[in-house]
Amino acid sequence: MLHVGLIGYGYAGQTFHAPLIRATPGLALVAVASSDATKVHAKLGHAMAVVTPQELIARDDIDLVVIAVPNDLHCPLALSAMKAGRHVVVDKPFALDVAQAASLAAAAARSDRVLSVFHNRRWDGDFLTLQAVLRDRRVGRPVEFVSHFDRYQPQVRARWREGRQPGSGLWMDLGPHLVDQALQLFGTPSAIALDLASMRDGALTDDWFDAQLHWAHGPYAGLRARLQASMLAARPGARFTLHGTEASFSVDGLDPQEDVLKTVIDPALIADPAWGRDERQATLWRSDGNTATCTLLPLAHGAYPAYYAALRDALLGAGPCPVTAIDALAVQSVLDAGQRSARERREITLD
Repeated sequence: MLHVGLIGYGYAGQTFHAPLIRATPGLALVAVASSDATKVHAKLGHAMAVVTPQELIARDDIDLVVIAVPNDLHCPLALSAMKAGRHVVVDKPFALDVAQAASLAAAAARSDRVLSVFHNRRWDGDFLTLQAVLRDRRVGRPVEFVSHFDRYQPQVRARWREGRQPGSGLWMDLGPHLVDQALQLFGTPSAIALDLASMRDGALTDDWFDAQLHWAHGPYAGLRARLQASMLAARPGARFTLHGTEASFSVDGLDPQEDVLKTVIDPALIADPAWGRDERQATLWRSDGNTATCTLLPLAHGAYPAYYAALRDALLGAGPCPVTAIDALAVQSVLDAGQRSARERREITLD
């Protein structure tokens, strides 16, 4: 049994990490670092130890430290945990910039610890379906990809993600998901042009973005992509659209796993074979130039529990890390280049 300590019991810790850890055979959540012991005990029982981050990291019985706190604390807490000999999972984004990300990867190598980032959206059912469509070349050669992650929240809330502190804003919140998915599908792009905006009344940071990427070399040379997100989309755009030389793929809506996790009380429900079932369908469009036909595709089951199951195996030497530090560095490089593009109002080339 691997013992896990969770630092942070805000939205990410409460909704994603605690339920998924507790549902994973071979992992035991033994301590939570939080300033709100009442909330922790109400959800996890009075036997759960509630400590400070420093006390949690110092505990000799903890093998894995999971960090789900504001983004500007990711790097110092992860460095402290690895220095103490712990394996580490960091909620996305990996760090505030590439320099921090590189320091974390170097620390993991020095300490021979597993360092991973929680890119759970790799296990969205719609994304798994899109990967299969791309792998089977069902659209031919891809030429255009559009990825939307839209929400409707017109009021600015008193949350660190919507404030002015380092690491806040929608690009650092949803950008890591969309960038990671694009890299998983097509590899690192050749260039990025990012437009950031604060659209809502009283907005303190960016709450809208439009990132344009292109690939100049390799198997996807010529491909264009747009990654978009908004907090003022009462009617969201299609989650994924992929146009190719032979067909087009599209799917609307969001994967339901996040909403289900908000309501889960018994971790056994997450291990049910029906977990991740998605009633949505994707559409594959074909045309002969005159007549368009469409095929409805069932979506793969979403599989967020697969992340911690694979991480457990990696810690035991029985499999690869599900999201590596190298993966996280690649995402961070694109995020940094995007921020530079937005500041300088020009396209930035990626090495």
